[in-house]
Amino acid sequence: MIHPAVGRYARGDHVPESKGRKKDVYTPPPTQKGERKVARIGSPSWLAPTMVALFVIGLAYIVVFYVAGSQVPLMKDLSAIVNVGIGFAFIMGGFFLSMRWK
Repeated sequence: MIHPAVGRYARGDHVPESKGRKKDVYTPPPTQKGERKVARIGSPSWLAPTMVALFVIGLAYIVVFYVAGSQVPLMKDLSAIVNVGIGFAFIMGGFFLSMRWK
Protein backbone atom coordinates (compact mmCIF):
# COMPACT_ATOMS: atom_id res chain seq x y z
CA MET A 1 0.00 0.00 0.00
CA ILE A 2 1.26 3.48 -0.79
CA HIS A 3 2.01 5.62 2.25
CA PRO A 4 -0.07 8.83 1.99
CA ALA A 5 2.51 11.21 3.48
CA VAL A 6 5.55 10.02 1.54
CA GLY A 7 4.05 8.82 -1.73
CA ARG A 8 6.15 5.65 -1.59
CA TYR A 9 5.60 2.19 -0.38
CA ALA A 10 5.63 1.88 3.38
CA ARG A 11 8.10 -0.46 5.02
CA GLY A 12 7.14 -4.05 4.89
CA ASP A 13 4.83 -3.67 1.91
CA HIS A 14 5.58 -5.83 -1.06
CA VAL A 15 7.20 -4.02 -4.00
CA PRO A 16 6.29 -5.47 -7.38
CA GLU A 17 9.12 -7.35 -9.07
CA SER A 18 10.10 -6.53 -12.65
CA LYS A 19 9.96 -9.14 -15.34
CA GLY A 20 13.29 -10.44 -16.63
CA ARG A 21 14.35 -9.79 -20.19
CA LYS A 22 14.56 -12.63 -22.62
CA LYS A 23 18.03 -13.10 -24.04
CA ASP A 24 18.36 -14.18 -27.63
CA VAL A 25 20.57 -17.14 -28.36
CA TYR A 26 23.78 -16.07 -30.16
CA THR A 27 24.00 -17.21 -33.75
CA PRO A 28 27.31 -16.54 -35.51
CA PRO A 29 27.20 -14.76 -38.88
CA PRO A 30 27.22 -17.04 -41.90
CA THR A 31 30.63 -17.77 -43.39
CA GLN A 32 31.27 -16.55 -46.90
CA LYS A 33 32.41 -19.11 -49.40
CA GLY A 34 35.33 -18.27 -51.60
CA GLU A 35 38.67 -16.62 -51.04
CA ARG A 36 39.20 -14.28 -48.15
CA LYS A 37 41.44 -11.26 -48.35
CA VAL A 38 44.21 -11.44 -45.80
CA ALA A 39 45.22 -8.13 -44.27
CA ARG A 40 48.92 -7.48 -44.77
CA ILE A 41 50.63 -6.47 -41.60
CA GLY A 42 53.82 -4.52 -41.92
CA SER A 43 55.56 -2.71 -44.72
CA PRO A 44 56.42 -3.76 -48.25
CA SER A 45 59.87 -5.31 -48.48
CA TRP A 46 61.21 -2.54 -50.75
CA LEU A 47 60.28 0.32 -48.42
CA ALA A 48 63.06 0.24 -45.81
CA PRO A 49 65.97 -0.17 -48.25
CA THR A 50 64.61 2.60 -50.49
CA MET A 51 64.10 4.90 -47.50
CA VAL A 52 67.65 4.36 -46.22
CA ALA A 53 69.05 4.74 -49.75
CA LEU A 54 67.32 8.12 -50.16
CA PHE A 55 68.69 9.31 -46.82
CA VAL A 56 72.23 8.25 -47.73
CA ILE A 57 72.09 9.65 -51.29
CA GLY A 58 70.82 13.01 -50.03
CA LEU A 59 73.46 13.23 -47.33
CA ALA A 60 76.22 12.13 -49.72
CA TYR A 61 75.12 14.68 -52.33
CA ILE A 62 75.31 17.54 -49.82
CA VAL A 63 78.69 16.37 -48.44
CA VAL A 64 80.18 15.98 -51.94
CA PHE A 65 78.87 19.43 -52.89
CA TYR A 66 80.53 21.06 -49.90
CA VAL A 67 83.80 19.11 -50.19
CA ALA A 68 84.34 18.98 -53.97
CA GLY A 69 81.45 20.91 -55.53
CA SER A 70 83.71 23.16 -57.58
CA GLN A 71 85.35 20.15 -59.24
CA VAL A 72 82.22 18.12 -60.12
CA PRO A 73 80.94 19.17 -63.58
CA LEU A 74 77.19 19.10 -62.84
CA MET A 75 77.49 20.67 -59.38
CA LYS A 76 79.62 23.60 -60.46
CA ASP A 77 77.06 24.56 -63.12
CA LEU A 78 74.25 24.82 -60.54
CA SER A 79 73.98 27.42 -57.81
CA ALA A 80 74.63 26.54 -54.17
CA ILE A 81 70.97 26.70 -53.15
CA VAL A 82 69.96 24.34 -55.97
CA ASN A 83 72.62 21.80 -54.98
CA VAL A 84 71.56 21.88 -51.34
CA GLY A 85 67.91 21.68 -52.45
CA ILE A 86 68.65 18.53 -54.48
CA GLY A 87 70.26 16.91 -51.44
CA PHE A 88 67.38 17.87 -49.19
CA ALA A 89 64.88 16.62 -51.77
CA PHE A 90 66.40 13.14 -51.49
CA ILE A 91 66.32 13.36 -47.70
CA MET A 92 62.67 14.51 -47.74
CA GLY A 93 61.83 11.59 -50.00
CA GLY A 94 63.28 9.31 -47.32
CA PHE A 95 61.16 11.00 -44.65
CA PHE A 96 58.01 10.64 -46.74
CA LEU A 97 58.72 6.93 -47.11
CA SER A 98 59.34 6.65 -43.38
CA MET A 99 55.74 7.74 -42.74
CA ARG A 100 54.53 4.57 -44.51
CA TRP A 101 56.83 2.28 -42.52
CA LYS A 102 55.09 0.09 -39.95
